[in-house]
Amino acid sequence: MSNWYDYPQYFDMLFRDETPVEVAFFEQAFKRYAKRKVRRLLEPGCGSGRLVVAMAAKGYQVTGLDLSDAMLDYMRRKLRRRKLKATCVKGDMTHLAFDKPFDAAFCTYNTFRHLLTEKDAVAHLRSMADSLSPGGIYILGMHLVPEEEYEAVVERFKMRQAGTTLTTTISVPETDEKKRLETLRVKLKAVRASGETIRIQSEFPLRLYTPTQLKRLFKKVKDQFELVESFDFAYDVD
Repeated sequence: MSNWYDYPQYFDMLFRDETPVEVAFFEQAFKRYAKRKVRRLLEPGCGSGRLVVAMAAKGYQVTGLDLSDAMLDYMRRKLRRRKLKATCVKGDMTHLAFDKPFDAAFCTYNTFRHLLTEKDAVAHLRSMADSLSPGGIYILGMHLVPEEEYEAVVERFKMRQAGTTLTTTISVPETDEKKRLETLRVKLKAVRASGETIRIQSEFPLRLYTPTQLKRLFKKVKDQFELVESFDFAYDVD
């Protein structure tokens, strides 16, 4: 059984359909909320670089930061293949250090929840604020725990691309509300055109946030950030 992060092409493929709507939302949010012209972008925890590549294709100067060598190497290959330019940096989300500030940044699909402690979450937000120019915006995307009772959902996806069929199941086998942690389990089966089958299973912890807990976190950095608006995953800026 292989690790998800060792196969960035399947990571990329899984979220492929979300990319156009995310990119459109980003550009609408830049126009509506940024108090400066947006050219320089940062994505901390960029993974396979699907959004870095998409925004580079739009003409932005993009920097992607991640800890995974496999993900960064895949992103570099994808940029070369499409004859695009972006900066790929291996680094930690809690200690961002760049020579020049960015106009905007984005971190979606629960990447922020990989920061498992309040200390790391605050460190990231403060480091991000220091990395943005005045008037710049930070788009943060994650699933929140409902305040009311709810039942965990098992998500299943099946898609095809370039002769490969990818079947994915995402579940939460364990939750610890006291520690504010859940275990995310991702199972993938990739069947290539040649008939070769690759099975991948990964489990990793994510920090839990209710809307109230997230607002409480933001209050700790209110001297650097202002929460201007919140949205659901429909990506409708209105």
